[in-house]
Amino acid sequence: MEYWINIITYGAAFAIVAIASKQISKVFQKLKLPLITGLIVIGMIAGPYLLKMFPREATGDLGFINDISLAFIAFAAGAEMYFKELRSRMRSIVWMTAGQLAITFILGGFAVWLMAGYIPFMKDMGSGARIAVALLAGTIFVARSPSSAIAIINEMRAKGPFTATAIGVTVMIDVLVIILFTICFSFADTLILDSGFHITSILFLLVELAVSVGIGIGLGKVLEQIMRITKMENLKAILILVSGFSIYLLSHYVRELSLNYIGHEVYLEPLLICITGSFVLTNYSKVRPEWLDLLHKMGPYVYVAFFTLTGASLSLDIILEVWDIALILFLVRMAAMMVGGFVGGSLARDPIKFNLIAWMPYITQAGVALGLATLIAAKYPTWGPEFATVIIAVIVLNQVVGPPFFKWAITFMGEDHSRAELREFDGIRDAIIFGLESQSIALARQLIKHGWEAKIVTIREIPEGQRPEDVEVIYVPDLTPQVMKELDSKQAEAIVGMLSDEENFRVLELAYENLGTRDLIVRLNDRANLEKFHELGARIVEPNTAIVSLLDHFVRSPEATSLLLGLDENQDTVELEVLSPDLHGMALRDLRLPADVIVLGLKRGGQMLISHGYTRLRKGDNVTLVGSNESLEKLALRFAAGK
Repeated sequence: MEYWINIITYGAAFAIVAIASKQISKVFQKLKLPLITGLIVIGMIAGPYLLKMFPREATGDLGFINDISLAFIAFAAGAEMYFKELRSRMRSIVWMTAGQLAITFILGGFAVWLMAGYIPFMKDMGSGARIAVALLAGTIFVARSPSSAIAIINEMRAKGPFTATAIGVTVMIDVLVIILFTICFSFADTLILDSGFHITSILFLLVELAVSVGIGIGLGKVLEQIMRITKMENLKAILILVSGFSIYLLSHYVRELSLNYIGHEVYLEPLLICITGSFVLTNYSKVRPEWLDLLHKMGPYVYVAFFTLTGASLSLDIILEVWDIALILFLVRMAAMMVGGFVGGSLARDPIKFNLIAWMPYITQAGVALGLATLIAAKYPTWGPEFATVIIAVIVLNQVVGPPFFKWAITFMGEDHSRAELREFDGIRDAIIFGLESQSIALARQLIKHGWEAKIVTIREIPEGQRPEDVEVIYVPDLTPQVMKELDSKQAEAIVGMLSDEENFRVLELAYENLGTRDLIVRLNDRANLEKFHELGARIVEPNTAIVSLLDHFVRSPEATSLLLGLDENQDTVELEVLSPDLHGMALRDLRLPADVIVLGLKRGGQMLISHGYTRLRKGDNVTLVGSNESLEKLALRFAAGK
């Protein structure tokens, strides 16, 4: 009874800390540090060594959170092993994986063995135990962080051979490291217990791996059924977490029963089982998109719990004692990856430019590495927690240093497709419309009528007699960054795509990556292409649904719709940017707007704000106003240059 009371008490305290950790760790993101680092640091501060918000024994009682989280991390890693996407770079991935895995494992383990006399918990160990610890440490040094790599790739919209190889190697290594860990874990047990080595140990190990993979295949089928039986995402998420935790319970009971009945521990590797299950589901089922989407949504919540608890579990006194050891191991690991990257890239016959920086994507460590460290801490309670603390100190260094290196490498290889910096308003409203047709001509005329400078760009020859006299039309043979520059597109406040979806995406992507255009607008032809335009932050107009929506608004609110559409010749709707320093800090209620002008909305940093009279303006805000043309023209001058 007392155990369950402790679980409830510690669980409630931890829940409060985790919620706070999720919010406070956002400060680390603003400092350009990974969110995971923030979670670990907050856990350390709240833990038993600093604020003491829960006692040291609480982290042990909450071990089930680690098991659930590790199962999820294995699911996420297995989901990234999608062979159809990795096929084109398979030779580079295989050789780079081999180089990184072998050299990092050998050099990392050798460094730990050499430094055994300087690592506190290893000083009194025998030679066999020292070799065992070196093997385990070398294995963990091999682990990477697919979640961190994917986050950086998504942030930069990176794509290209370097990026494809990086994500393929990262995921492949995280799969292989589970198998390597299982092997080393068994050998370590033999060396530490000094029980001698027998050929039967290898046979037992092979059987354990085979059974683990077999159970993993079965788990994949179970997960597929979970994804099919219900449309309720919350229920699916709970069942997935329960399935993962059940694998850890199964592994625990099999070890106990096998030891009692056959005198030998049969160790079923839970991480290998879970990663196999996710791999099977990802590659051999039709529910892969829903599986990836659900994992993506669950991830933030699981990572908050796991990394916060990991931080709280760290022995800060040991970290202070071994920080120099951790720094040396961090540098050794980085040097090993440099050698491994160059060797692997050379064997794959990749370009020298590629090979010199091939190590940069693989510095970062997170989920699997932390999970393996916590497993060792639980298995060997006498020295395991100290081992985990040293390893986690190295992981934290890798997590801080790794992302900037990977970002730099992506930029250096020319595979960065992130958004260009938004430029400041130059006082002239320009629009470029791509596509020559009746609608684009009508749009250009409407914009010119409202004081904009608008021009039409066409990639097709202009038939005789179809060039409008009152609108500038420019013919370009192709869409390239150079052509966009020659069109003076950087000055445009808006770019409108009225071509085919493929051509529109090319135009908007060039503007997104090179120009920093504030508003990208597209007329969509096929709804199947909706998502890729959403990723560019484009404003999408679907002709069919737009007409239905417009008619709906006319029926329900004809006066307001007419007003917003500017059907009254004396009224209009405009969006003005706050450029005047006189307006910075002024409340909306103090603007003293003309009686015929109202505020429709306020946008700050790309986000719409729920504004009221006491909302204070900031320079750079965009305020949407509706009113008479005369009053709006006066306000435009006031917003731009002061009263």
